[in-house]
Amino acid sequence: MGDGTKESKESYEGREEYEMSILDRVSDRLIDGLAVFINLFKKDWRRRNQSKIQEWKLMAYALNRSPPALLGLVIVVAYIIFGIVGPYLASWPYDFFPVMYNSTSRLAAPGSNVFLNVTMVKNWHVIHYTTTVHYPIGSDLFGRDLLSVLLAGARTALVLDVFIIMIGPTFGIMLGLIAGYHGGAVDETIMRITDMFLAFPGLILAIALSAVLPGRIQNFLNYHAFAQTLVLKLFALQPRDVNNLGKLLAVFVALIIVWWPGYTRITRGSTLTERENLYVEAARAIGLPSRTIMFRHILPNIIGPILVMITMDFGNVILTEAGLSFLGLGAVPPIPDWGNLINQGAQYFPQAWWLVAFPGIVIVTVVLGWNLLGDGLRDILDPRTRRSMEFKVKKKRGAEGGESNA
Repeated sequence: MGDGTKESKESYEGREEYEMSILDRVSDRLIDGLAVFINLFKKDWRRRNQSKIQEWKLMAYALNRSPPALLGLVIVVAYIIFGIVGPYLASWPYDFFPVMYNSTSRLAAPGSNVFLNVTMVKNWHVIHYTTTVHYPIGSDLFGRDLLSVLLAGARTALVLDVFIIMIGPTFGIMLGLIAGYHGGAVDETIMRITDMFLAFPGLILAIALSAVLPGRIQNFLNYHAFAQTLVLKLFALQPRDVNNLGKLLAVFVALIIVWWPGYTRITRGSTLTERENLYVEAARAIGLPSRTIMFRHILPNIIGPILVMITMDFGNVILTEAGLSFLGLGAVPPIPDWGNLINQGAQYFPQAWWLVAFPGIVIVTVVLGWNLLGDGLRDILDPRTRRSMEFKVKKKRGAEGGESNA
């Protein structure tokens, strides 16, 4: 009796489990909610994928124990939120130019209060009124509230970011899978085309395309009213800005064209290694089509490094687009754009330092957030480093049913 009690006590003391934090509980609820949502569209998915759901939870625990990754996640979530609702949070529309009504508002310093005499046409009525405008972080060259322009510019940055990453890498991943899986002449053809694009510096090629494409894109938009309306809605722009969309979309198309080759190369290399595994041979043996093997079996097993690359490229897209706008190849005023704001303020630096400082701080913060999150994902998706992060905080149950930290 005594020996049995002692053995039971030792085995009980040896058990270790996660010390659940508030973040762990929140992430568990979010993942369970996601599983329920997926189950609505795929019958019995939740029951058949319990191991996958548990793996997602373990990855969330690892993320919760990485302060830099959490900081990056917070910055990224804030960026996405401001990108969606930023234009509606702005105190003033991005196309409201107080300098047209009162020259004292031009280059107002942070914290300034400017008295305006305003005449506006609204609903076919001429409205005259006076108001005092407060500029928390100053104004731009046109007297616009810089904070409002930055909030509106978050939508421009987010839309470009999302669509460039959705289209460019997707195309590159597909080509990489096809080249790596089939090999031979297909591989040679795809990779030689990829090498041609990689032979040109990406930024130089983007500059050349951004200079050539605006006229053609603008002509396309002028003949397709639906495309005009869609683009204006996506970027939360006014109809009067339709003639300025060509330069904005030229950067969008240019970055898509230069962004896919890197993904083709990394996907092809991973596919070459993965296609020799036994599970691929088994899938071929039972007669599964190549498309199914590539996208349902190989891709999920090589997606880790690709996801890390995509996460970091969200920040790289913002930097590249801001650089093109700084060179005068992107959006033109009044379309709100962070890079263009720095371009405008460069000629007045350092006297009007806020024209460069605040847009620069926003860009650096967002890019830093994506990089921190990407670094965290790299550790989480690597099983060896993830296990050390998962078990960084554990607890051991005591003999009497109590708990003590390990």
